[in-house]
Amino acid sequence: MALHHRLVGRPTPALVLAGLTAVVAASAGASEPAPLPIGSRRQLFVDRRLVDRLEGEARLVLHRPQPDEIVLRADQPWEGSPPLYATVFRDGDRYRLYYRVTAGAVRNADERQYTCYAESADGIEWTKPRLGLVEVDGSKANNVIWKGALAHNFTPFRDDNPLAPPAERYKAVAGPHGYAWEKDFDPTRDGLWLLVSADGIHWRKRDDTPLPLRGYFDSQNYMLWDAAAGLYRAFWRDSRPDKPEQPKGRDIRTATSPDCRTWSEREWLVYDPARSGSTERDESGDPSGDHHQFYASCIQPYPRSPGLLIGFPERYCDRGWTRSTDALPDRDVRRAKADQARDGGRPTRWGTAITDVLFIASRDGREFFVWPEAFIRPGIQRPGSWYYGGAWPALGFVETASRYDGAMPELSLYVTEGDGPARLENPRGLIRRHTLRLDGFGSVHAPLTGGRLVTRPVVFAGDALAINFSTSAGGRIRIGLLDATGGPIASRSLADGDLVYGDEHDRVVTWGGEPGLAELAGKPVRLEVELKDADLYAFTFE
Repeated sequence: MALHHRLVGRPTPALVLAGLTAVVAASAGASEPAPLPIGSRRQLFVDRRLVDRLEGEARLVLHRPQPDEIVLRADQPWEGSPPLYATVFRDGDRYRLYYRVTAGAVRNADERQYTCYAESADGIEWTKPRLGLVEVDGSKANNVIWKGALAHNFTPFRDDNPLAPPAERYKAVAGPHGYAWEKDFDPTRDGLWLLVSADGIHWRKRDDTPLPLRGYFDSQNYMLWDAAAGLYRAFWRDSRPDKPEQPKGRDIRTATSPDCRTWSEREWLVYDPARSGSTERDESGDPSGDHHQFYASCIQPYPRSPGLLIGFPERYCDRGWTRSTDALPDRDVRRAKADQARDGGRPTRWGTAITDVLFIASRDGREFFVWPEAFIRPGIQRPGSWYYGGAWPALGFVETASRYDGAMPELSLYVTEGDGPARLENPRGLIRRHTLRLDGFGSVHAPLTGGRLVTRPVVFAGDALAINFSTSAGGRIRIGLLDATGGPIASRSLADGDLVYGDEHDRVVTWGGEPGLAELAGKPVRLEVELKDADLYAFTFE
């Protein structure tokens, strides 16, 4: 039974992954799980990896980022579309933001596609510098760094590989829309091109031919340097074939390279639970409403936990024209786009498809745990919302200062809003910042009635345990350590643990006022955690 169908609603802001106890509880008579070697790496509750069993009302829950201020609008003459396929990263003392717009482009290969650039000192207030690089309508007074077909999905990153030459410190992949189908792929023309730069502003093609990667590249395709694995990873959009043993539709491929030149065989991402989580049909019986087709995946290493990859895939849904479609904003515009070119008598997806964002996590870059409910929803209905291409996440996330004086930094994610292709004339869009606590993607949660977590055995390095947690004024957490077989460890048991309450990112846990754990380092131990109206987001042995 798909985990998607075991979800039960709860009256909390978080999303609850219910039924997990049955999934992760140790079976009677089963062999003890092998200890996880975690060293001093921060451990996040973003999947089932750490959990042996959950008891009482304890559950794994997913937390949504909170929408905040608008940070960028497509408001310049050359910005004739929403700022799509955005990429953001911190680079020293500044933040960089790249995004794609069009200015009346008729086709996706049109020269009036532009990659634009913005920057910020704090990740909140952004400016569009006049770079003087690319002429648009007779002027270079703009923030355009590239134009033409490759601007369709120009996606850069800072290459922190210590062996990368300074002239290639910044890299980007870019490809024209709609090329590289299996049947007519031309390796001298089609596919993803690698561009390089010394400063992130001035770019050039590295080679005379594209990268040896094949797929259907009409999305935000990208590459990254995975320092923990010591290799480059590429992720791109493709279409799965219509085979009985595979889910059909839009999905993500990946490949790796040690040097950004020689690449492994491409593979589909593997999902737990399965990507195709719904067999629902629209009201006409059309099967295209599979709720788990993915466009961009937005996968990045999580710097606070080396070896952990997290992603925000864009989920594509099309139920056709239903009664709820009638109730969505801008009905007349939506209907006009749906009827522009009908497919066998059925309204086209331009007026019926909608998108939102999921959350996934992986330790190897190939197999991902999928939280099956939305990480970012399209939001309250308003003009220009609930369209195909709305709620589209930027690739990347950054730490920014908290709005609360004296508090720890928070994570900022950036999401494109707007009406995408749905407006018939003069479309506009914007990028909004969303915020989330550090490590706060998921947690083990229990209400005031209480619950208990027992982890798998772990082998750590360090002499103290610190936790990222939050409780209510009346809530609490208490932590004990068990040996690998589940027996309490003297003076470090749950009964010995000091009461923990508050809301902090790195609270050191104590037993009778003492935090010391040096004598247990290198030995398999389990955490036994009692929670009441509390969330445990992460822990680390310091």
